[in-house]
Amino acid sequence: MCRLALKSADVPFSPFEVLKAMEAMQEGYDGSGLGLLLRGVSFDDFNYQPDLVILSGIAHTEAALQRLNAFMEARGYESKYDHEFSVRPEMIESRDRFKYILRAYKVPNLEGMDRDELEEQLMLTRLALRRDGEEHGGDLTVFSFWPDVVMIKEVGWPLQVGEALGLHDDRIKARVVMAQGRQNTNYGINLYACHPFFIQGIATMTNGENTAFVPIKEWLLGKNIPGYTGYQSDSEVFTHILHYVTRKLKLPLETYKHVISPLKTEELDVHPQGEFLKGLRTVCRRLIIDGPNAVIATMPDETCLLVMDPKKMRPATVGGRPGVWAMASEMCGVDALVPDRDPAHDFQPMREHTVIIPPERKELIIWSQFDPFTLPQAA
Repeated sequence: MCRLALKSADVPFSPFEVLKAMEAMQEGYDGSGLGLLLRGVSFDDFNYQPDLVILSGIAHTEAALQRLNAFMEARGYESKYDHEFSVRPEMIESRDRFKYILRAYKVPNLEGMDRDELEEQLMLTRLALRRDGEEHGGDLTVFSFWPDVVMIKEVGWPLQVGEALGLHDDRIKARVVMAQGRQNTNYGINLYACHPFFIQGIATMTNGENTAFVPIKEWLLGKNIPGYTGYQSDSEVFTHILHYVTRKLKLPLETYKHVISPLKTEELDVHPQGEFLKGLRTVCRRLIIDGPNAVIATMPDETCLLVMDPKKMRPATVGGRPGVWAMASEMCGVDALVPDRDPAHDFQPMREHTVIIPPERKELIIWSQFDPFTLPQAA
């Protein structure tokens, strides 16, 4: 098992708050990896604007950093900000960290480029940089390249990693922070295996084991969609399924749950949209998960969601108040993140629920698979 924690707030806060909440759940991970995703970021020494794109990763050698610089310059990306972490290298387990990269770039040739073209370019740039690192013995690791998003991944215990990178100094804040403390169960220790996983503004992290990983991975790879690659973790497919449902099929967020854990036929027989959902289940049958899993996700507009598979063997809880909400693997994690809430209103989803924290953060939305939803109008 791993441990998950998410906080979403109107007022930007330090990611170290979430790392301290992870400490309350420390029996659920083994120090083999920490992943952090920050949305709605702000820096104390730079007036970040969302039209800039942030590159997050690690150059493990000076040569890797030089290749990165040359790559970006050749494509016209102009560096506007280069964050310098207050690193304490003696606290970092690995010794091949030449530079933690967190840079804001201005994108070239934006005139005439629509949003879809820009997002495709950003994804292909990230993939090219990752491939370059892999072709050079893994000396360059790239986690994300996207507006208003920072990703940090490192081997070690969450609080120790946060202190080693100086995340307690409040130089970086965000409105949404996702954190996962990894327990290595199936794979070698690899930075790319640390959750959250990311593609075109969509991120997920998971507590559990996806025993249907191989057929799901093969189906996704067979689509030949750029970005459906990597798979150092069986949980990465959850991100790609969410991307496929919302970006490729252009279906509403509620249908994600119908794809990964559809209702039974006798339940769909009496559902107001049963015929559509039966067809969706048939088309996406290879994407049905076999848990146990709890999945927490965030979307580009800062929407957060929590779903669980029918086995419900990986618990998760959500709680908070207007303006600040938290999701965590354990109640003590929510307690640490939003101590001044009314815990009587905390919610633990059942097998049919999708819990959504909208970007406005005024209230929770608890949606059931038995409820109807709005489908997009045909063009």
